[in-house]
Amino acid sequence: MGADCIANHKLEDTGFNYTMSLIQGKYKMYILYTLSCYEIVRFNEMKKYIGEISYKTLSSTLKELEADSLIHRKEYPQIPPKVEYSLSEKGKSLIPILGEMCDWGEAHRE
Repeated sequence: MGADCIANHKLEDTGFNYTMSLIQGKYKMYILYTLSCYEIVRFNEMKKYIGEISYKTLSSTLKELEADSLIHRKEYPQIPPKVEYSLSEKGKSLIPILGEMCDWGEAHRE
């Protein structure tokens, strides 16, 4: 990556900014990572895996990820309602980047 990545552009016009706009937020990467590990996850399971996230925050974050086409939401017409979340192809393409971040963290944490 060279200085020309942003040299002739405003930062908001770069691919970096676009990527960050999709994954920034306290829990988005946790959700993506959870879906990469478990593939299909229901709402309450996601809440248990992540832990300290409110139902409201989880719901709004899942809606944002769905709107950005990073996850799929599948709703089953039954009572009680059943909803499952999984990674879209676009979301799956982020997983190698998350994997690299995990590797970096393992190599540099004390």
